[in-house]
Amino acid sequence: MDIREIQPSEIEPARRLLEASGWSHRVSNPDDFRQLVSRSQRALVAVQDGEVIGFLRALTDGMANGYISMLVVAEQHRHRGIGRALVGAVMGNDRRMTWVLRAAREGAGGFYEKIGFVRSEAAMERPGARTSDA
Repeated sequence: MDIREIQPSEIEPARRLLEASGWSHRVSNPDDFRQLVSRSQRALVAVQDGEVIGFLRALTDGMANGYISMLVVAEQHRHRGIGRALVGAVMGNDRRMTWVLRAAREGAGGFYEKIGFVRSEAAMERPGARTSDA
């Protein structure tokens, strides 16, 4: 398995992976997804035998703060350390950086706690309007 920055030819397979994993509401438009990836500081894929089996998107200044926005691993490849490897690759070894994320999906909180994240009382958010509300 190879973890690397996403290549242009991997954007559509990554989008299809997200769709198959319940993210259709966020990635249904291929052009919007391509733009979303291009505007992200980090977009990584896990590739095995030429197939995109994992995807992570993050925003970071690379010095103090980072935000993991999307993480998905193909269902048949879960529980093999791929998600952990993607998170580790994007975070690097600088323990001074603070990383945040939203762990709303079922099982996400437990996964992130296992790799060192803690629940925070400090975070706040202003949710974006759904397409139908905009």
